[in-house]
Amino acid sequence: MSSNSEAPTFQWSLLHPKYWHTWIGVGMMFLISWMPYRLQRFIGRKLGLLIMKFFKSRKKIASRNLELCFPEMTGGEREALLKENFQNMGLAFFETCMAWFWPAWRIKKHMKYEGFEQIEGFKANKEGVLVVAVHSFNLELGARAFGVHSPGYGVYRPNTNPVYDWFQYRGRTRENKCIDRRDVKQMIKRLRQGELVWYAPDHDYGRHRYAWAPLFAVEKACTTTGTHLLASASKCKVATFTITRDREGTGYTMRLDPPMEAFPYDDAEASAVYTNKFVERSIMRAPEQYMWLHRRFKSRPEGEPSLYD
Repeated sequence: MSSNSEAPTFQWSLLHPKYWHTWIGVGMMFLISWMPYRLQRFIGRKLGLLIMKFFKSRKKIASRNLELCFPEMTGGEREALLKENFQNMGLAFFETCMAWFWPAWRIKKHMKYEGFEQIEGFKANKEGVLVVAVHSFNLELGARAFGVHSPGYGVYRPNTNPVYDWFQYRGRTRENKCIDRRDVKQMIKRLRQGELVWYAPDHDYGRHRYAWAPLFAVEKACTTTGTHLLASASKCKVATFTITRDREGTGYTMRLDPPMEAFPYDDAEASAVYTNKFVERSIMRAPEQYMWLHRRFKSRPEGEPSLYD
């Protein structure tokens, strides 16, 4: 199912005793995935609160990000959002188990799809679509659920643990296919062929193909221009996708928005500013489910101090 000749394959060396702990861990993930959904939600939230208590550095980063992005919030409002965010972090482990091991019928049972009727039109017109996503805690499950409905290509970052990497790749390619994040030519090729390619431009990837663009209240956020590179080289459409967990505890809503109008294909910096506006909209659909623990603003313009000291 792979689009990548370097896709991880099973080797007998993966059975070496130094990897036994990984095999046990993945085996536990499989068993956990078959727990009742509501029980997984309950335990996941409790796990998140434990993480919040013991991983002080991550709590500090998430708290700082919320302070930078939402200065208009009161301290109490940000604290409540931070607590809920860590509860969602705990749920992310269970949602990864679901993504890797749930059968398609169980995925469909908990998913509500909005805007996915557009895909038939894209296919009929042989239009490639760069699907811009954000790093929500449930993105792993969202990618799997997207593939259950309409298979496409995800951008893949290999893991240094070969056993975990093999399982991760198998989990992500049950319906979809993966492209190594370094293989830009392959991404462009697939987009030109009318395929769906998912891409998440919301993290700080450092000063490589970047522009300074506003993100919430931060005027200068180091933003990748990869969205512009892929879109301009392939002349594809650019659309946003979000998955949000329903507060009622019944499942998830998958939303594919209409393609961005007037995307600036000829201006990398303008496209970074433009894309960040859509990133903000996606995050605000469920800010408590977004990965705030990432040091999103670690890169700063020359001469400016760190925002995390």
